[in-house]
Amino acid sequence: MKKIFIACDTTDLKKIKKIISQTKNNKIKIGYKFGLEFMNSKKGRNYVSNLKNKIIFVDLKLNDTVNTMKSTIKALKDLKINYLTVHISSGFKALNEVKKISGSVKIVGVTTLTSLNDKDLKMIGYNKPVKKLVAHQAKLAKQTNLDAIVCSPYEVDLVRKIFKKEIITPGVQMGKKNYDQKRSMEAKKVKSDWLVIGRAITKGNIKKNIENLAKQLK
Repeated sequence: MKKIFIACDTTDLKKIKKIISQTKNNKIKIGYKFGLEFMNSKKGRNYVSNLKNKIIFVDLKLNDTVNTMKSTIKALKDLKINYLTVHISSGFKALNEVKKISGSVKIVGVTTLTSLNDKDLKMIGYNKPVKKLVAHQAKLAKQTNLDAIVCSPYEVDLVRKIFKKEIITPGVQMGKKNYDQKRSMEAKKVKSDWLVIGRAITKGNIKKNIENLAKQLK
């Protein structure tokens, strides 16, 4: 069965409840991804704390000092989180320490954002192309025993040779529209364990969109 995280990128609780109620589907395993926008909203954290019997992916992309990251993990312990993202670029020590105290929460290492390409990386100051940088990051995720890794559809095969656990892929599209992603691909072509899809499902007719996705992924 295909596995999908639906990106709940809004602060509107009514919209979130609608997304969750209208994306039930017995042909796809579904989890829900809550990012910075929702988790920093007035009612967001409280809503997630009361969400039951759902696979919850909190996408905070933590990237800070070792102590701050550890303290943040502890502060999130009251939530029933299944997956939590940290930037692999936060370094070996931070990743290692976070993994030690994560308990049942799966720590997901974020490689290079799907909104960036080689040109963007050069502007930031990286001198490695995307694929080499992601391969390097995957090795660090393996060394620190992370539970999963986030990479674009174009690096899945490369990452799988290095990292043998779960691979989660954003930058997934239905049809030709890719919104603000630069390294995106149609859902049916992506070979990772989890696909992350947002607006392609949550905009317009949600029930119809999820049914269309199920057909595409057969």
